[in-house]
Amino acid sequence: MSTPPSSGTAIAGIEAALGDLRSIVGPEHIRPAMLDDVVDGVLPHMVVEPANEQEVARVLKVATSAGLRVMPRCGGTKMGWGNPPRAGELIVSMRRMNRVVEHAFGDMTATVEAGCNFQQLQDTLSEHGQRVALDPLWPDRATVGGILAVNDSGPLRVRFGSLRDLIIGITLVLPDGTVAKSGGKVVKNVAGYDLPKLATGSLGTLGVITQVIFRLHTTPREVRTLTFSAPDVKTMGALMLAIQASKLVPTGVQLRAGHSSSFEIDVRFEGTRVGCDAQTEQLLRMASGTTRVDSPDGVWNARESLWSGNSPAAVCKFTLLPTELQPFVTQIGTVSAQKHTTWRLVAQAVGTGLLRLEALHADVLADVLQALRGGLERHGGSLSILSCPPEVKSKMDVWGRAGDALSLMRSVKAQFDPTSVLNPGRFIAGI
Repeated sequence: MSTPPSSGTAIAGIEAALGDLRSIVGPEHIRPAMLDDVVDGVLPHMVVEPANEQEVARVLKVATSAGLRVMPRCGGTKMGWGNPPRAGELIVSMRRMNRVVEHAFGDMTATVEAGCNFQQLQDTLSEHGQRVALDPLWPDRATVGGILAVNDSGPLRVRFGSLRDLIIGITLVLPDGTVAKSGGKVVKNVAGYDLPKLATGSLGTLGVITQVIFRLHTTPREVRTLTFSAPDVKTMGALMLAIQASKLVPTGVQLRAGHSSSFEIDVRFEGTRVGCDAQTEQLLRMASGTTRVDSPDGVWNARESLWSGNSPAAVCKFTLLPTELQPFVTQIGTVSAQKHTTWRLVAQAVGTGLLRLEALHADVLADVLQALRGGLERHGGSLSILSCPPEVKSKMDVWGRAGDALSLMRSVKAQFDPTSVLNPGRFIAGI
């Protein structure tokens, strides 16, 4: 654990800003940081909990003027993702900003504060038979702002698109206190789409998300899951590609595999009973060469199990072309056997997935990660590390190669946050 390198300057800035921060949020909503507030070895000095976007704006303006670096936090379930921060004296917590501001069920939109628990949001929307068609990790603990900041989505993406496709408006507070809004409550409103897309996946490095407007979908009448066991990677790959090329409309297609388990493919259909029956019948005809098995309980939360197991371990997110999934799984098996590592993965048909690697030593993990990343990047894919031992983070950038977009990303960061107040160093290439 460490404090920022410029700790003397930071302490002076804290002392100068403390009175102003207390007057903004009230003394009961500012406290010294504790061990639970450590982010990748960096212990902040204070935690501040604003009640609304005006208070967030004033807090950020004071922090920027005092030279304090800010780490935004919502539910805190993914605070360890990204590179270690270069510094961070102040955590700005969205814990108090947790309301469903408006559910315009006639327009099928919802306006939500960043600290709103995702399951709480879904429960509220379900009262009118609607939902956000999104399935993030740990929905009972994760909050809207954090989900957007890391761009977390799951199997529903195959049918309803990425998280960026579900947002029609956003409010960001910039480090100088500017409140920036984009989009609107009506689904047909296309103005301001750029700001939501920039903020989604930016890891809180451009602005603090305070409010989001989602487009909604109806809750399905029936949900049906079928699971198939494939004897080898070739059969698995053929079935997944066949599903994508067919006229089936699944709301989830995922592969579960591991070094000591068979290949299992889960397919989910939603809609009416008649519609699900017709799609089930067609899928069963396509699934020759596989064996239908019982779907395990909580199968669509299988990604969460990748955070449990032996240490040292790394959990990674990979992206690739769907046609490259079969070769990638083969490469994982080959490299893992050579390095005596074990692995488990959950992959989606759209070309994204999560992989867990376990090894006897952290340096072996780093070698395997570098090998797998190199193979993916040569074919236009990527591998980013979400969780790993500190020794691995010290050896490699968790994000991987930035590609041709790096100069553009740096320019955007410079425009939104010219003095690197927000999460400095945590994004790609230390942005």
